[in-house]
Order: sequence, then C-alpha cells, then structure tokens
Amino acid sequence: MPRSYPEQPRVGVLAVVRRDGRVLLVKRRNPPDAGKWGFPGGAQELGETVAEAARRELAEETGVDAEPLGILDVIDAVTRDEAGRVRFHFTLIAVLMEWREGEGIAADDAEAVAWATRADIDELLCSERVGAIAAKALAAG
Repeated sequence: MPRSYPEQPRVGVLAVVRRDGRVLLVKRRNPPDAGKWGFPGGAQELGETVAEAARRELAEETGVDAEPLGILDVIDAVTRDEAGRVRFHFTLIAVLMEWREGEGIAADDAEAVAWATRADIDELLCSERVGAIAAKALAAG
C-alpha cells in the first residue's frame, strides 16, 4: 500500500523509550514530518504484534533494545493536501518501553538520535504531540 494517498489508514507504531528521565527521539528523514523530531517507529508488519513491531522498528532505526511495557497512547495522524484529499493517514500506537541497551545511532530512516528531557523537547522542532506523549511516558510508573 502506498504511503501517500493511501486507500485506507496504515497502522504504525511508535517506540517511546525512557531512560533516566529522558526519552529517545529521532530526527525524521522521510515525509511526513521530515526534519522533525519524534519517536522511532514505523509500519506494523503482517503477523507482528504491536510490541514486536515497536521493538523491531526501534532496533532498525536506532540500534537500541528496550522492553515493551504496554500501550501508552493512540494517535490519528491525518495530513491533507491543498485540495483537501488525504495525503497521509496513519493510526499510530505509542508503546511505552523501558531501555535495556544501546546508546542509539541514526540508521534506516533516522537522520539523528537524541536522548531528551521534557525541557529539551520544548526547544526542538517536533512532530505533533511529542511533548505530551513524552510527559505521559516519563510520568508513568
């Protein structure tokens, strides 16, 4: 299924990894949100659970390993073009994860990687809801 102008929504996962009061962010290389900071993630593959998809995408984009703890949030990400047609439509499932190992390297479709505090996020150009999701992750028990 094409990423742009799809016939139906695509299911994606976000790996929201926390470590010592910080969360792992990647700077996106590809649209939508190219050049913006967000959580590592991507499309869920057939036969994969949400947790498996989050762990795989995290490893592919950053080389980091983390333990999935549960669903943190669900985001409807819909982008329309000038004519009002749906250009992108993703249902994104944010998975709370606890860091295990790896410092993070920019790989796959990530331009850069950073461990950020909530205050750091306020200074970065981020995808929508990154700050709110980071705050929720850092406050979770």
